Amino acid sequence: MSSMRETLDEKLARFEELEQKLIDPEVLTNAAKMSAVAREHGRLRPLAVLYRNFRQLNEDLVELKEMLESSDPDERELAEVESTELREKRERLWEQLLDVTVGGEDAARTRCMLEIRAGIGGDEAALFARDLYEMYKRYAETKRWKIEVLGASPTELGGFKEITLGVTGDGVFRELQYESGGHRVQRVPETETKGRVHTSAATVAVMPEPEDIEVELGPDDYRKDIYHASGPGGQHVNKTASAIRLTHFETGMVVAIQDEKSQHKNLAKGIRILKSRLYDHYQQIEHQKRSEHRKSLVGSGDRSQRIRTYNFPENRLTDHRVPGLTLYKLDQIIAGDIGPIVEALLKHERDNLRESMGGLD
Repeated sequence: MSSMRETLDEKLARFEELEQKLIDPEVLTNAAKMSAVAREHGRLRPLAVLYRNFRQLNEDLVELKEMLESSDPDERELAEVESTELREKRERLWEQLLDVTVGGEDAARTRCMLEIRAGIGGDEAALFARDLYEMYKRYAETKRWKIEVLGASPTELGGFKEITLGVTGDGVFRELQYESGGHRVQRVPETETKGRVHTSAATVAVMPEPEDIEVELGPDDYRKDIYHASGPGGQHVNKTASAIRLTHFETGMVVAIQDEKSQHKNLAKGIRILKSRLYDHYQQIEHQKRSEHRKSLVGSGDRSQRIRTYNFPENRLTDHRVPGLTLYKLDQIIAGDIGPIVEALLKHERDNLRESMGGLD
């Protein structure tokens, strides 16, 4: 049995376990538990129902196979007609299963965090990080997604050492998750006087933003430090101590927010970011425990993995995860037209999923 079939079996088993919990008196009388169970049940339902029907059709076809070997010609004819109908129905279910499986278990989420960090390349890397931010911002506008800057560390030249965004809308995580990884740029920097092409890089991390009840995070789980916010060059941008730094004890994760003048607002943003990072961290651990399957599809999402090269002199973009995915319209892509890349990556994962699921018979 392929790893994809095993994953589907696990999800169906979990869904049926949750169905029992929904009628468990202990859960019914606990509002927090009931909410958590109902939310997970609802998220698994589209996939679980399809797969349960798919398995039932397989069982029905096995029974019909015995009828096809019958010595009664009328029974064989009836079995042939019914078998053809069931196979066509199963093929349609198969395609629907692929649709809901592509993108992973968090694909349906409507909120995600997108973090962009300048890598090697100094000021040029920071300017490239800004260009990536502008690219995602414009793409979000075409999709009518809401985009919110949760934290940023600007540079004196107008770039970003790092910037964290909250993105909300239908399909945000399904489409943006493939942006996770290392992005390399080759171009002549604005500060280059001799016209030489330089190579620099930025990293992107895209994480689903969990609901509050999905990640337990109490005041005793982290240390909160309050300090004065400062801008590029060390200039104070806020006289009051409103900047927040959160340090998670168990994982050592650190989140620092200083964009708002209100300490309360900075804390709220910091908590959102920390919860997303923790959710992503624990999900990665679970994925590694189960299998290496997802990594083989479109990459691991690890920031250290170089996923894409932006070559400005040749107006070329190459995505290294999909064979032959090179487009000579970098100017349009950097202006926000990343739809063709997203579609190619979704198709690539769908094709790999189809292969990993094995044949229908």
